[in-house]
Amino acid sequence: MSDFQPRLGAVTLFAEDLATTKAFYTEIFGLPVTWEDDVSVVFLFGETMVNLLQVSEAPGLIAPVAVASPDAGARFQFTIHVTDVDATCAELTGRGAKLLNGPMDRPWGIRTALIADPAGHLWEIATKA
Repeated sequence: MSDFQPRLGAVTLFAEDLATTKAFYTEIFGLPVTWEDDVSVVFLFGETMVNLLQVSEAPGLIAPVAVASPDAGARFQFTIHVTDVDATCAELTGRGAKLLNGPMDRPWGIRTALIADPAGHLWEIATKA
C-alpha cells in the first residue's frame, strides 16, 4: 500500500520581470519574502510555497516542455478564500491591484473577483455568497 497523500507543496510561476512581480506579492498581498536569490523569490500562502522564477531560468526546469509566452492566454487561476470579497478587493485595489472582473455573485454560490500579477498569473478572490 502506498503512503502517497497528495498535498500541494509548491507552485512555480515564471516571470519576465522578477522585481516587478516580487513587488506585487509584497505590496499587494502584503507577503514577506521567505527566500530569494538572483533568479527566484519564494512566498508562503499558508503551507504552499509560491516560487517566482525568472523566465530565463524556466527552460532548465521544465525541458523538454516549452515555456509559453505571457500573451499565450490564461490556462489556470489560483483562488484565495476570504471572508469578505468586497472588503478584500477594496484593500487590494487600495494597494494598487487592478480588478479584471468582479466582485460578482456566481451561479454556483460564491462571490468572486479577479486580479492578475504583473506576469499575468490570475488570482481569484472568493467567498461563499
